[in-house]
Amino acid sequence: MPKVLTQAQVDHFHEFGYCAPIDVLSEGEVHALKLRVEAAEVAYPEDLGPTNRNNAHLAFTCVDEVAHHPVIVDTVSDLIGPDILLGGSVLFFKEPRSAGFVSWHQDATYLGVEPHTFVTPWLALTPSNPQMGCIRVIPGSHKNGILKHHDTFGEDNILTRGQTIDQVDETAAEDLVLRPGQMSIHHARTVHGSMPNHGDERRMGIALQAYMGPDSRQTIGEHLVQVVRGCKEAKDYSALPRPADDMDEAGRAARTRANSNWAHILYEGASKIRAY
Repeated sequence: MPKVLTQAQVDHFHEFGYCAPIDVLSEGEVHALKLRVEAAEVAYPEDLGPTNRNNAHLAFTCVDEVAHHPVIVDTVSDLIGPDILLGGSVLFFKEPRSAGFVSWHQDATYLGVEPHTFVTPWLALTPSNPQMGCIRVIPGSHKNGILKHHDTFGEDNILTRGQTIDQVDETAAEDLVLRPGQMSIHHARTVHGSMPNHGDERRMGIALQAYMGPDSRQTIGEHLVQVVRGCKEAKDYSALPRPADDMDEAGRAARTRANSNWAHILYEGASKIRAY
């Protein structure tokens, strides 16, 4: 029996490649979390700036607590089983009335993880709706294998390489509208993206990219993960620690190692490398 999701939600995920919205934090809890994240940005502007928002869970306790939040982990367990590893995280922030967007893509094309059974939750710290550039998905697209992508390196494209699927039927797209404290979760091969934030409020979200089972392997770089639950018999990975305090020595080292590894993975075969 699922712990968080209903059986109907589990079935929807397997049929359509996503599930949303899922309640995680109360209004008070998400407000407190948002304030902690914003305080960390002020205290460590170079370490949480626009070109340095990967793997903050390894060095900042507020993001670490999200990565190990029991509702999020139990939701993941409902979909992939009790043994869970976490590969990384990304802070997806869009400033008010800004041009940044995420092109149509599949996570499985560039994370280097096989098999493609991993999942990505996206937790909203602020409202996430069409005006503010919420995630959009193509239902059922996870069943079609890996589609052809090409790199654009678009100036306003938030993705590392601006990787884009050439032809997407946008008339089929669904907007994943979330209130603060709610999350969506999508499959490794689900085609998704997001438009610019045309609103007057900053759009803030945390992507846990991605949770995977112990059978997953990294095919390009090191298999660096956090052990989230179980996995006592799992092998062939290097475990990274949780931070005791913001930007403590172990957390800094773990994040530096993870980000260097991600850069190697994400830019594999690319014609150029950007600052993020």
